[in-house]
Amino acid sequence: MPTIETDEHKALRTAVSALGKRHGRDYDREALWSEAAKLGYLGVNLPEEYGGGGGGIAELSIVLEELGAAGAPLLMMIVSPAICGTVIARFGTESQKQEWLPALADGTRTMAFGITEPDAGSNSHRITTTAHRDGVDWRLTGRKVFVSGVDIADATLIVGRTEDSRTGRLKPCLFIVPRDAPGFGRRHIEMELNAPEKQFELTLDDVRLPAEALVGDEDAGLLQLFAGLNPERIMTAAFAIGMGRYALSRAITYARDRTVWDTPIGAHQAIAHPLAQAHIDLELARLMTQKAAYLYDEGDDVGAGEAANMAKYAAGEACVKAVDQAVHTLGGNGLTKEFGIASLITAARVARIAPVSREMILNYVSHQTLGLPKSY
Repeated sequence: MPTIETDEHKALRTAVSALGKRHGRDYDREALWSEAAKLGYLGVNLPEEYGGGGGGIAELSIVLEELGAAGAPLLMMIVSPAICGTVIARFGTESQKQEWLPALADGTRTMAFGITEPDAGSNSHRITTTAHRDGVDWRLTGRKVFVSGVDIADATLIVGRTEDSRTGRLKPCLFIVPRDAPGFGRRHIEMELNAPEKQFELTLDDVRLPAEALVGDEDAGLLQLFAGLNPERIMTAAFAIGMGRYALSRAITYARDRTVWDTPIGAHQAIAHPLAQAHIDLELARLMTQKAAYLYDEGDDVGAGEAANMAKYAAGEACVKAVDQAVHTLGGNGLTKEFGIASLITAARVARIAPVSREMILNYVSHQTLGLPKSY
């Protein structure tokens, strides 16, 4: 694995950073989404034959990180091209690829992703949304919560469960559910989170879907699911690193300029050292994120799973610490709208909680990596 970014990746960072800075912290989500699509950034990970850039999660994570570092993150990048686009590209039928991938790449269509349920939480094995055969069609029933951007998405990739034809056991399967499908309802969840993308609870009341709504093999189970979840963790890490970098940059500028008793406050170690530590933590998290993306793009799903969880954990912790230290550096100004970092206090916690909590990652690492007895 290369530990130094290629010239192409460096050039991509520079170009995306310039785009993000042009839009700034008060960015218009639709305008930024449209321009990022026209420049080829949204579909950089999707196959060239379907209108994408032919790159991988490594390139897409760079795009999201740099937009976040400019104060203009696009949350739906995690969902639409990273999760849904990847799953369809790897497991979709030719018809599904033709229908969705070019549109996801050029930004004209978006797709949400629904996995979390009210009673399942982080335990995907307890998902109760079920799909039953009805002739050649499917009928899907269940509930989902904390689904991002359903109101702006053309469809939602829903994780349900079907009966394995070989064992009779329920296994996860993925279905494309159009936003206007009869029986497919949504309720806006009010969040104390300042983000352009809204959160929703979904109800699927005997939603009838054609056979071609199923993505991949109904018996493939966790293989297909984690093809989307590993990129989700990697992209969440990139999202967190970008957010942390943005907060840190605001704090560094303030610490250089803010003068008390004829000395910039950044000259004091009590200010400088915590900011340096935050920078180190973000850089270390980025290295693990790069490793996870590299392994995933190389097709090492097992190695990528371990690294993606570690990257998400490290980035979430680094982001929270960076935002907290940034606010603390600015003092009272850190809580004002003028400086624009107070809203990140809540947003930074998302990287600790979603899409999987840090405690579940520690469970995974202690059991899968360290070989300790399973605790859950």
